[in-house]
Amino acid sequence: MTTREKAIAIAEAALEKKAYDLMVLEVEHLKSVADYFVVATGRSDVQVQSIARGIEERMLRDGVRPLSIEGVTHAHWIVLDYDDVVIHVFQEPARDFYRLERTWSDAHEMALPEPYRTQARDLRLAHA
Repeated sequence: MTTREKAIAIAEAALEKKAYDLMVLEVEHLKSVADYFVVATGRSDVQVQSIARGIEERMLRDGVRPLSIEGVTHAHWIVLDYDDVVIHVFQEPARDFYRLERTWSDAHEMALPEPYRTQARDLRLAHA
């Protein structure tokens, strides 16, 4: 599985759990800690945990284990580290506060293939 394929599989798993405002950011050119950041929003701690669990289950089916998972208990911001792809799943207030996509303003948003592009577009929150 290539890094790009991994990022797309993670996006698919997040969208299956109705993740809002999903973005896949290409950050490899920034010499960061990963090639891609996947950023998503859940509307409650339960949904944030469900999104993270769905991603973890999907990656395990593909034989990929996370290096670490942080933030599951409180679920305001869960980070799943898959080495070259790092996932940030936020509750709305935390996403609005940290706005990683602004912090990484030099990152390029990866265009998802269909049908994921349409699903992600349809799962935008009203204020986004």
